[in-house]
Amino acid sequence: MVASIGAALALGAGGTVHARGRSPFGRYGSPAARLDGRTLYVHPGGLGDHTTIQAAVNAVNEGGYSGYTLVIAPGTYRETVAVGPALTEMTWLGASEDARDVVIVYDNANGTPKPGGGTYGTTGSATTTVQADGFTARDLTFSNDWLRADHPEITGTQAVALKVQGDRSAFLHCRFLGHQDTLYADSMALGVFARQYFAHCYAEGDVDFVFGRATAVFEHCHFRTLNRTDRTAAPYGFVFAPSTAVANPRGYLVTDSRVTSEAPDAFYKVARPWVPSSDTTARPMLTVRETRLGAGIDAVEPYTNMSDTYPWQSQRFAEYRNSGPGAEITDPANRPQLTRAEAAAHTRKAYLGDWRPYERRI
Repeated sequence: MVASIGAALALGAGGTVHARGRSPFGRYGSPAARLDGRTLYVHPGGLGDHTTIQAAVNAVNEGGYSGYTLVIAPGTYRETVAVGPALTEMTWLGASEDARDVVIVYDNANGTPKPGGGTYGTTGSATTTVQADGFTARDLTFSNDWLRADHPEITGTQAVALKVQGDRSAFLHCRFLGHQDTLYADSMALGVFARQYFAHCYAEGDVDFVFGRATAVFEHCHFRTLNRTDRTAAPYGFVFAPSTAVANPRGYLVTDSRVTSEAPDAFYKVARPWVPSSDTTARPMLTVRETRLGAGIDAVEPYTNMSDTYPWQSQRFAEYRNSGPGAEITDPANRPQLTRAEAAAHTRKAYLGDWRPYERRI
């Protein structure tokens, strides 16, 4: 896979030229100038190997190989996509190198009725599900455009854009759009640790829109809290809801990032701990360091409980050298701060160990 990507960069914009005079796959070549047998091209108008992303994933699955690269042309792909555990070391590349141009979107929610009966549930609502290890995505948008206002009859309003469970999963220059439970950074099972890396990404939502039990590093990311018309009082929601297993020494790390809001000032919390019924021993962990917290964050009480049975004060929440109006310390008891020595254990390298996706060039 690495060799094929390198070849793509060397090839430049060659290959099949479409009506506008340039390849829809940009510098990544084209089917006519295929890099190798493990590169597939997706184009909604039929200029690639497949017109949908799931069809390309299915083709890889039938081949029984790992290490495939999908080059995805600009377009809106209204479909659900699932990458099973066997399809390891897969890479998805947005051909235009602008995440806004390649959008994978669907509109299932937790309470959406399934054709065969029942509802999808939170996990089943995901537009894209990635279970394989070694997955990398660059320059893509993952979206769930289900809206509460359009479905007042549905009370299960969680609507996931991306659920990622594999170890060594990297997302670079990607966007994650939704409302409740936008980005589900999780693992395959309780007791299975999964390292994930998000760099230069954008995520938006309103309730627990970054959540799960993965060991996840968010570096140089932008989190934006949305306005709500269905609520008139604070809080509108929570940015993070980690559910880290008690045995996992590393949960979520947010570093060199920013949180902005389109909602009224102080109407959002930084986080609340999620202790799911499937793991009542969970001890959620979140460290936010050297990050700018905008006025949308409640600086007086930035954390709250999801359940009074598991108060946030007994979880692993901490901050270090944050800035902005939402980071003002008015009551030290409400904002646990790391010392300089403690902060040395909360770094990208400490969380990801011997896996270094930030050194990989694609």
